[in-house]
Amino acid sequence: MDGGGRYLQSLTAGSFGRAHGRVFSRKFNLIGSLRIPGASLFLSRRSSVAIPLERRIPRFLGTGLALAFFTSVTLTGLSQGGHLDQYYATYGEPHHALARAFGLGLDRITISGIDHVRESEILAAAGLHPLLSLAWLDVGEVRERLERVPLIKSASVRKLYPSELVITITERVPAALWQSNGEVFVTAADGTPMDLLQDERLVDLPFVVGEGANARLDEYLALLQAAGPLKERIRAGTLVAGRRWTLKIENGLDVRLPETGAQEAIARLVRLEREQKILEKDVLAVDLRMPDRVVVRLTEEAASARAEMLKKKPMRGKGVDT
Repeated sequence: MDGGGRYLQSLTAGSFGRAHGRVFSRKFNLIGSLRIPGASLFLSRRSSVAIPLERRIPRFLGTGLALAFFTSVTLTGLSQGGHLDQYYATYGEPHHALARAFGLGLDRITISGIDHVRESEILAAAGLHPLLSLAWLDVGEVRERLERVPLIKSASVRKLYPSELVITITERVPAALWQSNGEVFVTAADGTPMDLLQDERLVDLPFVVGEGANARLDEYLALLQAAGPLKERIRAGTLVAGRRWTLKIENGLDVRLPETGAQEAIARLVRLEREQKILEKDVLAVDLRMPDRVVVRLTEEAASARAEMLKKKPMRGKGVDT
């Protein structure tokens, strides 16, 4: 301690560092933690500029661009010259040709469930041909194409590698023919038109004529069942004014049925044919619309013969034929 009451302490480098080292350390840390605006930006700019250009461009980029350019030029030339279309027609599209080269072609097609639809129609509707490959074939698209065919209700398409396609068809069942506005349609059992009549194998289906006749197909089919032995002789049923049916017999005779009680009228017709052979006489029409009588329209020849017969009958009384 000196005369002023202070302790004497040696100011050595070690003691000075120990006494003030914490202060310097704190000052250093504070300065080190400072962030100078623009410094990071300056450093990042310096670092990006420092990266060589060849290191920032992907390798083989130039080679790829050159190949793409020459490929596009070649394809454009082939297309404009017609050579590309000729190649497609001969070998198919490149990806299909490549798959066929690896044994994944479309070598076999198995079709089941068809009765009225021909195999050629199936292949044409599905767009299937030998230049396709099984690997690149879209079975969903094939199924959608098939189900757009009116005679096909549903379709199932499966791949069997390496080269077989299996198609299972569920057909709509043709139930009748419907003539409307001069055209004949094939209809399902519920009367839904399926397609225009193009297949001669369907010409023997029940035949209905007239607006709305297809929607009342079940009524006509019930009349055919009620006709019993006369069913095969009925060629068509015409819906008249949307209310009643007129049956066309194979010899051209018309049978007019009532609006209500049509099946009972059919039973009367069966009895008349069995007892009197009415459908074999020279008549143009048999009218059964009245329940207590049958009105028959004769042919012109039969009407003339009947008139001559009446003239030759003996006269009674004052010349009135009774």
